[in-house]
Amino acid sequence: MAEARVDAEWNHTSAILAMLANVNRDPKKHGPYRPEDFHPLKRRASTEGIRITKSSIGVLKVLCNAGPAVGKGKEKV
Repeated sequence: MAEARVDAEWNHTSAILAMLANVNRDPKKHGPYRPEDFHPLKRRASTEGIRITKSSIGVLKVLCNAGPAVGKGKEKV
C-alpha cells in the first residue's frame, strides 16, 4: 500500500517536471519530454541498445582478471 502511494506521488511529480521541461525546452535541440523521463521508479526501454567498444571490453577483461592488470608490480599491497 505504501509503494502504491509513493508511485502515485511520483506520477504526479514527474508529470509536473515534464510540463516544466517542455515549457522551457528549445524545440530545435530536444524533442518533447514525457513524464517517464523524470520518474525514478519506471523502467524505460532502451532504444539505443548496448554499445560495445574495444575499450569497454578491455575494462571488462581487467575486472574479470582475464587480461593484463593495470600497473602490475608497481603498487604495494
